[in-house]
Amino acid sequence: MLPGPGTRDPLRDEIDRNYHADEAAAVGALLAAARLDSDAAERVDRLAQSLVTAVRVRKDEQGLLDAFMQEYDLSSEEGVILMCLAEALLRIPDDDTAEKLIADKLGDADWESHLGKSSSLLVNASTWGLMLTGKLVAISESRQFSLKTALKRLVNRSGEPMVRTAIRQAMRIMGHQYVMGRTIDEAMDRAQQKKNRIYRHSFDMLGEAALTAEDSDRYMESYRSAIEAIGSREDPEDIFAASSISVKLSALHPRFEIGQGERVRRELTPRLHELATLAMANGMALTVDTEEADRLMLTLDVFADVLRKPDLAGWNGLGLALQTYQKRAPAVIDLLAALSRETSQRIPLRLVKGAYWDAEIKHAQVEGYAGYPVFTRKASTDLSFIACARQVLALRQAFYPQFATHNAHTIAVVTELAGDRLDYEFQRLHGMGEDLYGVVMKGNGFRQA
Repeated sequence: MLPGPGTRDPLRDEIDRNYHADEAAAVGALLAAARLDSDAAERVDRLAQSLVTAVRVRKDEQGLLDAFMQEYDLSSEEGVILMCLAEALLRIPDDDTAEKLIADKLGDADWESHLGKSSSLLVNASTWGLMLTGKLVAISESRQFSLKTALKRLVNRSGEPMVRTAIRQAMRIMGHQYVMGRTIDEAMDRAQQKKNRIYRHSFDMLGEAALTAEDSDRYMESYRSAIEAIGSREDPEDIFAASSISVKLSALHPRFEIGQGERVRRELTPRLHELATLAMANGMALTVDTEEADRLMLTLDVFADVLRKPDLAGWNGLGLALQTYQKRAPAVIDLLAALSRETSQRIPLRLVKGAYWDAEIKHAQVEGYAGYPVFTRKASTDLSFIACARQVLALRQAFYPQFATHNAHTIAVVTELAGDRLDYEFQRLHGMGEDLYGVVMKGNGFRQA
């Protein structure tokens, strides 16, 4: 048995030791784990270069929306702002709140840095619009008496409301690009459209964060309904050929925090077990998303409690997402491998780079920690992803590896490390990486979702 949090266990101790590990020492260990021999490194470089070259050819053929998304992808601060706006505006019912949100988000971004970067005339025109709007919004919040103030008075007569209306419409278009649908049925209808049919899909919910018991009850019912809806439309050969669902444990319990560990395990474990049982009955997999670093151990505890349930034996469909920007990721893989051996379950393990970097850094600073739970440099995160990929691929009896990445070099490395075995898959976010995977999927033997 894998010991619980109250019992000393070398695997858990190793995870704890790496919480705020020295970054230089952690990177040194990862370099050794991720190193390729010269021949393999050369093959990786050739494949990565060929992927990038092919994507650039496709880029020349893309439409306005694709060109816009290429310029404002989620690797830039401005892309993140636009994505947050797009997602939030889908859920804001009143114009006044929407206007305030736009004013708050557009005012400080560096839109000028994107001007002229795209070959698309319309994308550059959009950049001018964002640049102008951002400045107008910033002006409207200031009391400076200058040329900007005069411009503010001029624009407030007609221009700013019109520009904001245009921006809101653009955000709705972006939301449609990134969000499959407002309901699970709408999302599944889009998934069956010609351009989306070539993929398998893992569905999740927007806005997950239960603050009350009523919130968690509502999310629980949404997950139940989604699982049943997906299952009613598909009859796959195996769970990895089917669509699946991802759940956030913070949506299923309003006090999902380490200080409430015993209560959470007592109250949340039955809920996740119910959803897992329902997913198994519908022939699909269920992935537990990992969230902030201080919730990782509690996530692992609840996950292990459910995986040990005898009625899930032989399913092999309860999966976990693991953020490789956390310094603890390799130690977590070791713990999960032991859990797989204990339960005789093959765990679908989705490697992602991570989504809470800013919050993790700020939280560590506020708490006065000597170090950070995540790597502070993107290159270190990329290195960790590769090291973890090699570790997972070497343990395929324990894991069904899933690699969520939009990086051509990472795809090339994973392909090299995987060799001739095809029992793994690549994953991308809806609305992102379409050009890259359009190239990847033309290759022999690639699996994707």
